[in-house]
Amino acid sequence: MASRLIDTLITYRIIKLLSTPFEKQEAFEQGIIDKDGKILKKNRDLKTDKEKSAYTYLHRFIFNLKRILGKVGLGSKLGSFAVSLALLLKEKKEYQQHKTLIERTIVTYLKETNQYTTLLNEEGDVPNIDIEEEPIYTCFGIDVYEKDGQLISEKEYAKKL
Repeated sequence: MASRLIDTLITYRIIKLLSTPFEKQEAFEQGIIDKDGKILKKNRDLKTDKEKSAYTYLHRFIFNLKRILGKVGLGSKLGSFAVSLALLLKEKKEYQQHKTLIERTIVTYLKETNQYTTLLNEEGDVPNIDIEEEPIYTCFGIDVYEKDGQLISEKEYAKKL
């Protein structure tokens, strides 16, 4: 039971880091990364505990993944949340059973930090198009498709049609 809770917390942290803009990351505030997530200070050059905690192995992994995902055009933050969660579910099938809990926890966090309404407004209207393909996941109410080996939100998928 404890390992499932830890898995859920780690998943939440990964999704939270993936969906938080680089400019709002502690590593950005510490001058470790720039607004695009590019490294300004190498790990070996970090001196203070605050710098070291702002740029751990997890942060480096997530920042690299975030830059890669950004190259395929994730679009909105909510779309980023959906694709991030779908990517985790695809890679780790046993998280499927915790999908609702993960979504609920993230939505609660977004509401508590007054970001939820902004995210919904930013998402705007999803184009009303007829997609013959079935989504591989639906996360946060957004369909996620696989196109050319990449996971993309329905809004981004519609742009590629």
